[in-house]
Amino acid sequence: MSSSSTPPFEPMSSDKLEAFGVHHITKGLGRIKGGIMAKGEGSYVVYEDGQRLLDFTCGIGVTSLGHVNPHVSQAAADQCLKLVHSQCSISLHEPYIRLIERLLPIMPDPSLDSFFFWNSGSEAVEAAIKMARVFTGKQNIICMQGGYHGRTFGAMALTRSKTIYSQGFAPLMPGVFTTSFPYWHQSGFQPSTSTHTLTQQALYQLDLLFSQQTAPSDTAAIIIEPVLGEGGYVPAPPEFLHGLRERCDKHGIMLIVDEVQSGFGRTGNYFAIEESGVRPDILVIAKGLANGFPLSGVISRKEVTDKLKPGSMGGTYAGNAVSCAAAVAVADVFREENILANVQARSTELFSALNALKYDPNLRPHILDVRGRGLMVGVEFASPPPPSSPANMASRVAARCIEKGMLILTTSVYQVIRFIPPLNVSKADLAKGSQIFAEAVREVVKEG
Repeated sequence: MSSSSTPPFEPMSSDKLEAFGVHHITKGLGRIKGGIMAKGEGSYVVYEDGQRLLDFTCGIGVTSLGHVNPHVSQAAADQCLKLVHSQCSISLHEPYIRLIERLLPIMPDPSLDSFFFWNSGSEAVEAAIKMARVFTGKQNIICMQGGYHGRTFGAMALTRSKTIYSQGFAPLMPGVFTTSFPYWHQSGFQPSTSTHTLTQQALYQLDLLFSQQTAPSDTAAIIIEPVLGEGGYVPAPPEFLHGLRERCDKHGIMLIVDEVQSGFGRTGNYFAIEESGVRPDILVIAKGLANGFPLSGVISRKEVTDKLKPGSMGGTYAGNAVSCAAAVAVADVFREENILANVQARSTELFSALNALKYDPNLRPHILDVRGRGLMVGVEFASPPPPSSPANMASRVAARCIEKGMLILTTSVYQVIRFIPPLNVSKADLAKGSQIFAEAVREVVKEG
């Protein structure tokens, strides 16, 4: 056989496929469960061995309208047969513009009227950094302790939720400074500390940062998640967000609001920042935007984006036609099926179930907090002490939930489990998931 000949190919049997994948896929990727996920159907996933699990992870908040939503998948399939790709530097395509048409009326502030669609949340964060530096003519970026903004190089420099994301990759992007987020853990306070006290302490630390580390005249932007994601599902108090807005206005600093995880209905509003009424200068979105198709967005004011030079933003796959068509369908489903009303109703039921556990006399020492917004809900367990608290409780409870038929994730350096069910989850499936979680918690506590 000549060296240019293509060798014969025979696909390996399915029983050998997982071992082959584990061997050849980079070890830098982690997984919470073995096996190969074969299909999804609404709030459930099915593995090749026939296991059917309730999915309260949604691919970390991505498949927010359930797996293989028929309206979204059909829109993507139809677009595939018309135009798959139209590179953004060559020509516009209709789904890109139709998506802007759908999103413009639901923006958290009418000033947000200039759109750039990219592929992932990390890329969108990096675009926001570029924009802020151009708009202000300044360099430095302030991020939040506990914040997560991605794992690409610039976004990684802003991520402060876990060291695993940047460990061994230094030197990181310069010009990044970290300030306190009003979360009692990070300020050395007790869980019962008022949000007002936490906010005042955090704003004091920010003002000190301006005086000691990065002068306002050198600071381009402050970036914040209105609900910490990887940092523990902690909502930012409206008072704190208003404090950031005031300081940004005073000093000519851009406020970047990262709603990659909290946006697009996850908290019961289209965007979590709506609760405070605070205006973002730049809004970053992704995850649930296209229900599993790779798409992110960076939205700002046309008066400032007009300062960008054509060609300074872009990317080969930016604003892909199929992904944009899927996102248009997502927006239509939100409106036609009244998704936000379902989020609000199911949220009430979820908080009721979780608070019943929190105040159960047998579990009360072990559950520190139930918090979040909408269907972005965290349960924080006591990290030993008290001595009676099981070690690694969050990961043990999550593993037990998987054994019982439900995928669920931990988050942060603390003992936190996060609920990210589909936004159209049914009342029955939410009750089923809550019951699985309750049984898992009781069993882990009993085992000690």
